[in-house]
Amino acid sequence: MTDSKQAAVLGSPIAHSLSPVLHRAAYRELGLDGWEYGRFDIDEAALPAFLAKLDASWAGLSLTMPLKRAIIPLLDGISATAASVEAVNTVVLTDDGRRTGDNTDIPGMVAALRERGVTRVERAAVLGAGATASSALAALAQICTGEVTAYVRSAPRAAEMRGWGERLGVAVTTAPWEAAAEAFDAPLVVATTPAGTTDALATAVPETPGTLFDVLYEPWPTALAAAWSARGGAVVGGLDLLVHQAVLQVELMTGCAPAPLAAMRAAGERALGAR
Repeated sequence: MTDSKQAAVLGSPIAHSLSPVLHRAAYRELGLDGWEYGRFDIDEAALPAFLAKLDASWAGLSLTMPLKRAIIPLLDGISATAASVEAVNTVVLTDDGRRTGDNTDIPGMVAALRERGVTRVERAAVLGAGATASSALAALAQICTGEVTAYVRSAPRAAEMRGWGERLGVAVTTAPWEAAAEAFDAPLVVATTPAGTTDALATAVPETPGTLFDVLYEPWPTALAAAWSARGGAVVGGLDLLVHQAVLQVELMTGCAPAPLAAMRAAGERALGAR
């Protein structure tokens, strides 16, 4: 297949993004010889002008911070999944000029956990309360049958997480960040905080931990993930999430399914290893 199309990841900062590595690997495997995937440093202010310049050669966009909510008013519509957390990480551009937003982070999380055998848990804990935490709650709505405890730094963040729980149909309780080590009693812990935030908790990993889903992929392993593995606990990492959500993006943008998961993961691992 040689039709020329282009896609790209947008965000700011963006230089660290592995998305070009993953998508280009998929294009090679799928025989999409004329497809290109770029990277653009775009903030909220620059986003409308960038979108206005896109022509019929564009197939899709991947979005990272700080654009996942800023893009929504600029689209023709968004999926129910994206609407559930008010966050779009994928835009599909059709030949008739329509721009539709979707969210592959949520099904990507579910798929990454399923790959490690986690399909149902009785309760879970979430570390953090940002945009990724709300996506984590949406994923947990599909696999957690009981309560989710969110460990947060402020009362406004706590109220926000309880609000997301009500909206997503998840029983959410909140606890102060100072008590975050208590999260490790849960069979599934999802760490959604920035690099370094959970390092001090590494010494609190219990003798027999459950599953840790740490959404970071650089630096990897995090101190918490390393300590978790050393205790024999199962660890799902940020690269797992990145690959699974990118697989879904490739399928949405190209119309080719299934996307080549193994080739995309191998490309991501090589790129990380070279850094």
